[in-house]
Amino acid sequence: MSYSISVKASSKAAAAQALAAKFDAEVLPAQPAHAADRDQAIAAATAFIELLTDQVDADVFVQMSGSLGWSAAGEHSSASVSVSAYFVVREA
Repeated sequence: MSYSISVKASSKAAAAQALAAKFDAEVLPAQPAHAADRDQAIAAATAFIELLTDQVDADVFVQMSGSLGWSAAGEHSSASVSVSAYFVVREA
């Protein structure tokens, strides 16, 4: 199962909160299996968001995608997450 979500927010903290909220509101209801990797994915995204140097005149854009795979026995056999975090021009 895989997902891809993105958010834009006015600060790093707001971006991290918005990403977690979007994951909970959109990914988990559609793909409950991702409850298994939710915390790890959000932690990875937050770590990349925190790497950014604060810019008061720009918004933070975050894109995250991930996937889980499992064996016929129902055991997780693969997991991945990809995160991009960067500043974008704030729209007036």
